[in-house]
Amino acid sequence: MTAEQPTARRTPTPAPAGLRERKKQRTRDALLRAALELFTTRGYEETTVDEIVDAVDVSQRTFFRYFASKEDAAFAVQQMVERHFVSALQERPAHEAPLEAMRNAVLSAWDTIGEAIMEVVPIELYLRTSQVIESTPALLAVHLRRSIEMEENIARLIADREGLDVDADPRPRVAVAAFSGVMRMTGQLWGRGEDPSLEAIRALTEAYLDHLRPALAADWRGTRA
Repeated sequence: MTAEQPTARRTPTPAPAGLRERKKQRTRDALLRAALELFTTRGYEETTVDEIVDAVDVSQRTFFRYFASKEDAAFAVQQMVERHFVSALQERPAHEAPLEAMRNAVLSAWDTIGEAIMEVVPIELYLRTSQVIESTPALLAVHLRRSIEMEENIARLIADREGLDVDADPRPRVAVAAFSGVMRMTGQLWGRGEDPSLEAIRALTEAYLDHLRPALAADWRGTRA
């Protein structure tokens, strides 16, 4: 009598790399949307990580696989927008003057970032999150620190474009400070306005940036708007 051969175990076929990455991205996006919805409806301080993961039906471990903290989730979309702007600035032609390059980069970024944002969260939720950041002391402090770091990075990028030593020539930091001031103001005006569209913030940004040079003129009486 022949001994029966043991049945060979089948090793599960791993999912293709592209499918795994898409699944990870869907999980991250779902966690981000849940976090931002909770931050904007319940409040940032009042929201717990447990509530975020319960909304998506995953574990805390999964949350921390994608985000270092609640703070990291709160600034995730803003960070994406900032990276988009820096990339656009790096691509500006070398002949453009610093303020012109920053103006054209931010307008170009607003032309193309909308689709990337909407793949993750609705624009309306992005706007509400910006309002939460502005009204939450803990987040506002982080926002200001991140803004200072961003301004320094852009100043160094501008200095490199112009062949300057940023620590010896103050002009890159001065130009970026003026530009950033306009960007903060237009963001706040957009947040308080009635039109939450990206077209609205683009138009507002363009209008205020176009008044930057006249606003810095020595004689305002001769440069009426």
